[in-house]
Amino acid sequence: MEVKLAYDGCRNYVLFAFVIFVVMILDGCSRNTITGRSQLSLVPETEVQALAITQYQSFLSSNKVVPATTKDAEMVQRVGHRIAAAIQKYYTEHGQPNALKNYHWEFNLVDSKEINAWCMPGGKVVVYTGILPVTQNETALAIVLGHEITHAVAGHGRERMSQQLLAQGIEVAGNVALSTNTRAVNLFNQVYAPTAQVGVLLPNSRKQEYEADHYGLIFAAMAGYDPREAIPFWKRMEALGGAKPPVFLSDHPADANRIQKLEALMPEALTYYHPISGK
Repeated sequence: MEVKLAYDGCRNYVLFAFVIFVVMILDGCSRNTITGRSQLSLVPETEVQALAITQYQSFLSSNKVVPATTKDAEMVQRVGHRIAAAIQKYYTEHGQPNALKNYHWEFNLVDSKEINAWCMPGGKVVVYTGILPVTQNETALAIVLGHEITHAVAGHGRERMSQQLLAQGIEVAGNVALSTNTRAVNLFNQVYAPTAQVGVLLPNSRKQEYEADHYGLIFAAMAGYDPREAIPFWKRMEALGGAKPPVFLSDHPADANRIQKLEALMPEALTYYHPISGK
């Protein structure tokens, strides 16, 4: 009898825990404005943006930022602001004009041989000089920034972080600043590029990569850049793979069908394309 009672108690506890688990997942899901996909979102956007500001400033202070008056830095600024304006237009046209109201865009070029670029929550963007020989032109840079900024505005990092929080059983109370939770901060550092020295950078999923390719092409096209430049750019990037691929590729899982998928997306992207006058 005692054994049966113990078994029943254990079963009830497991059932209760399972119900709580399901409730947490359902309660933590939200529908993304851009993609329409339901995402796990256990971390408030305001909290990750607050952490991003701190980490971004720390990164810039400890790295060599290329002066904004140089030709390449001006190009990064120009492309970045055009992409940001295109995204704002896209949101406005889809009935969400205030979706990015807390974004305060910053675009910096950092002197580094590393082939990389990234965007943190809140619109904090860095391009490394090492990626410019691969982009080769302004349009290809727009493809890169469209892709990277999509990861941010589509909440991909926050989604990955939420998945890991759930998997590791880390609780983040809604009324407690994320920065006070050491384990959560460490996880943030694993997800976002500037602080990837802590642990191993968590890669984007193939679903997230597809979304970044898809909407990144649209945003680049809306900004006046020919989305067809994505094909030669990714061919150049993938040609750099090998025993030690660039960080940019390690954070973006290789997909043998990427070029094929990009070509399939091109007709839609081209409907948004209007060349920059005078460019």
